Amino acid sequence: MKIAFVTAEITPFAKVGGLADVSAALPAELHRRGHEVRVFAPLYRRARTPDRVFTPVDDLDRVEIKVGPHTLIFGVKTATLPKSSLVVHFIDCPGLYDRDGVYTEDPDEHFRYVALCYAALSACQHLGFSPDIVHANDWQTALLPLILKARLSWDKNRFPNTRSVLTIHNLAHQGVFGAETLADTGLQDSAHLFHQDQLNAGVINYMLTGIMYATAVTTVSPTYAREIQTDLGGGMLAPFLRARRSTVVGILNGISADEWNPETDGDIKKQYSAASLEGKEANKRDLLTQMGLPYSADVPVAGIVSRLTWQKGLELVPGALMPFLAAGRLQLVVLGSGADLYEGQFMELQRRFPKQVSFYRGFSNKLAHMIEAGADLFLMPSRFEPCGLNQMYSLRYGTVPIVRKTGGLADTVQPFNSVTGAGTGFVFDLLSESSLAAAVNRALQVWPHRTAWRRLQLNGMAQDYTWARQVSVYEELYRRALTL
Repeated sequence: MKIAFVTAEITPFAKVGGLADVSAALPAELHRRGHEVRVFAPLYRRARTPDRVFTPVDDLDRVEIKVGPHTLIFGVKTATLPKSSLVVHFIDCPGLYDRDGVYTEDPDEHFRYVALCYAALSACQHLGFSPDIVHANDWQTALLPLILKARLSWDKNRFPNTRSVLTIHNLAHQGVFGAETLADTGLQDSAHLFHQDQLNAGVINYMLTGIMYATAVTTVSPTYAREIQTDLGGGMLAPFLRARRSTVVGILNGISADEWNPETDGDIKKQYSAASLEGKEANKRDLLTQMGLPYSADVPVAGIVSRLTWQKGLELVPGALMPFLAAGRLQLVVLGSGADLYEGQFMELQRRFPKQVSFYRGFSNKLAHMIEAGADLFLMPSRFEPCGLNQMYSLRYGTVPIVRKTGGLADTVQPFNSVTGAGTGFVFDLLSESSLAAAVNRALQVWPHRTAWRRLQLNGMAQDYTWARQVSVYEELYRRALTL
């Protein structure tokens, strides 16, 4: 199949969340399996590092198209995705993308991603690429299905039978803008195709528009697909998702077998496998040394690698862990940045327990790998989690996850039963300090029993959540979409 994959983020060029990882790994796996894949993403300032070479595409150094009242001028440059032969096509438009952050609160934020949609489709035309599937991701590219319908249905040469797929990576972000921005979408003469009640109320919801017009809608785990069709999980979009329930599919994200593999990981002190787990202890010692904490083989280390946001339920952590930290039964290593509230609470924990807690404010890919390899436990007490990747990394690294039963966490972590030896982690239901504390306590009760703990680690490492396994579900979805 021929697939145009359009995304606002792609690892390692520009990453804010899990969307970037999926946007690299899924197209790379599709490409590996013989499909013709073109990935389109913005060329942000942060992607232009000295070690990267972006090659201009012949005859696409200056493309000019009209989008509503705007004349959009852009170029296309390519770079090869690391550890793959897949070529990524970057939309080079400094006026829109040469800024400090990936996402902004600038007044033209709505147009930055409308422009990405039009530029990607225009690039397909110029490249002579006729996609069977245009795969949009989250609100930033959710107008693609309507643009195809309203603006490009005439182009039977390039888009003769093109179908669209919209993947919802996180429904909390919907791209809601004032109705006065309608002209900037280039779809003003198709205003009747937008949701009329919302338009009359003075807003345009990009995600809703994508849900209305995509051939198929996917989200990133089966449980999240069910959750967003409830009023509690989906809010005002839930009725629209329920109306499309036959074409709303939950497909669990995968992880990169190349990027996240303790047997080959170049970012950790000592590589190891399920057959030689002894190497994991060397990584624990190295992690604690790097984070300025004392090492003890008898004290488990819990890790957190996360954006520090409301979604992640991190306000539960201090109260839940305080008794274990005070008693010297646990150490905690945290990597992340975000809201002042959460950064402040981890800085305070570090101040109060300097031998038990270390907080690294910011992000380091190397440190993320070190935490996955060196921690004994991994905490994810999320309010909601469409899929989550870190719990899958943890399973692969023999690091036991403690998660709340929601979204992809519920789909990937099975509660450990110390009697039968079945299960891969510790799961709790209620969003409360006491529930998280109880799950941590269950883990600490198993910890001293080395045979049971080893069984638990091996159970997790035996799980296969790589893209090589998950990609076939997307292939089937694309084939089905082509018949609709």
